[in-house]
Amino acid sequence: MADYLASIFATEKDKVNCSFYYKIGACRHGLKCTKSHNLPTFSQTVLLKNFYLGPLNSAKLPGQEFKQYTEEELQKHFDDTYEELFLELENKYGELEELNICENLNDHLIGNTYAKFRYEEDAEKACEDLNNRWFDSKPIYAELSPVTDFHEASCQFNPEECPRKKQCNFLHMKQISRDLQKRLFKNKRRFFYRRY
Repeated sequence: MADYLASIFATEKDKVNCSFYYKIGACRHGLKCTKSHNLPTFSQTVLLKNFYLGPLNSAKLPGQEFKQYTEEELQKHFDDTYEELFLELENKYGELEELNICENLNDHLIGNTYAKFRYEEDAEKACEDLNNRWFDSKPIYAELSPVTDFHEASCQFNPEECPRKKQCNFLHMKQISRDLQKRLFKNKRRFFYRRY
């Protein structure tokens, strides 16, 4: 019986644990979900909830005009934020294996940022400290995440071909520019720049 329960844990057959929460670290039903979302007590991955809100997702003040951005401006804003976060996390808490930022627009995924550290102790230290910090005039909400395999958590479609586009319930990861990838990951063999 124990082998059977272990084999169905966090799958669609599991009647107790939410498979989406264990796959992507978030659930579209949130607190209303009928299945369990047990926060891990240890993990290599820290989830920064709704951390990255790009220029197109940021709230506008009343009376403020909507600014048009070029693709280059949007990519530069993303790369600058990614680099600042990456360097801060590595320098302060420990070696990062991956840093992934969602570009999904669903409430439970928008701006979610996943920092996978090499060691669980570094992730735990980062999680504790980040919950007492602010970024871009907003408090940071960090928690340990069950996600360690981002291939399984990511949408298997090319982003342009996904039928749900940015409303998909699987992760659509925004890609950093090749130049930034070379600068940050020149000595890391684990990072693979994914092109669809």
